[in-house]
Amino acid sequence: MTVPELLLPLGTCVLLLVTNVYMARRIRAIDEIPLRKNLLLVMVWILPFMGAFMAWTHLPRQPRAPSAVAGPRPDGFSTEEALGELVLDEAHSFPLITHICICNGLPLLDWRALHTWAGSMNDAHRQRFAIEQGQRTWLLHLRDALGPHFHLYESEGTCVLSSLEDSVVVATAAYVASTRKRIRHVLAGVAHFEEHHKSILLVIDDEETYYGCVSNYYPEGGEFALSGGMFIDAGCAHFLVKRADLSAIEPVIAHEMTHNALAHLKLPRWLDEGLAVNTERRLTGALPSLVTPQELRRMHLKFWGETEIQEFWCGQSFFRTDDGNLLSYELARILVEQMGRDWELFARFASNAKRADGGAEAARDIFGTDLGAYACALLEREPDPRWSPNPAAWVTHEPEASPT
Repeated sequence: MTVPELLLPLGTCVLLLVTNVYMARRIRAIDEIPLRKNLLLVMVWILPFMGAFMAWTHLPRQPRAPSAVAGPRPDGFSTEEALGELVLDEAHSFPLITHICICNGLPLLDWRALHTWAGSMNDAHRQRFAIEQGQRTWLLHLRDALGPHFHLYESEGTCVLSSLEDSVVVATAAYVASTRKRIRHVLAGVAHFEEHHKSILLVIDDEETYYGCVSNYYPEGGEFALSGGMFIDAGCAHFLVKRADLSAIEPVIAHEMTHNALAHLKLPRWLDEGLAVNTERRLTGALPSLVTPQELRRMHLKFWGETEIQEFWCGQSFFRTDDGNLLSYELARILVEQMGRDWELFARFASNAKRADGGAEAARDIFGTDLGAYACALLEREPDPRWSPNPAAWVTHEPEASPT
């Protein structure tokens, strides 16, 4: 065999190896369901070149560096500096900078101190204005910490902090505003947004910064499941998502805004998540699943037991890092879907359900049913009193974030 004849297959092997290594690194870098990532990796290595091409078509586009802005920006983009002191008038000022700490490289404001200062004013309008200005100033500090390519955009009912292109930011803010209206309609009698409160959306570019931000609201050393977005209800209600194409983050925005709209009820975690998942699906459509209904049924029947169902009722199973996370969201979705068929009755249930007992008392009073027996029926089991919510057996350390 001649040298050229040897070089051709060798070159092909080298090209295949380089292509597959590159695609494998891209796949490992994305935030996806582990099963889906594994399937993409197998496809890359089993099908020469074609597998890499097919995997590439399933990967989200990587965010590009923002291009230079041609001409003036649209109205709504803030250009002001982040001040260290919040001054309303000569008699009312708040040394905001002394109440900010840096955690994971990001500024966190002592919201209790801000609310205490605002509460010292006698006028309710001035109190609300003081808190809004404190939130806005914190966002400006956060903008500066995230980097020069980040900007704060404000519309009538929305604040968006991101590095998105100007036109995409405006479209995102418009989507948030329309989603508020749609959630009010879909969850009539249950959803509530403060009349003067703006929906605050943080769009984070990379996973390291995203999880650094999220970890600030979890117990120290606690584990949390992978997510594409979270609602944070800790002094300043806001939600954050990872950067992606607008169509990819729309379901996350719908899900997290539903949590925002339900926050005033302090619902049991399963009920809150079940409503969020069903509302997301209704507003944006159901996402394709890598798990068939038959496989999902087998997983449910194998996973749930007395211990696991108590984790579900108290909310801890939603923070598991195994299949229990997926199955918790699915069980919550099914429960809410079934119970919500009589919406008027369900709205009464949701308005009265207490987190302390997992909604057990409200279910008995309004539906005349035991939640444990209801779950047993859905999971094809005989009724078992050990499956009813049992707060005495719960050990909870609830974070201040709701993962998606």
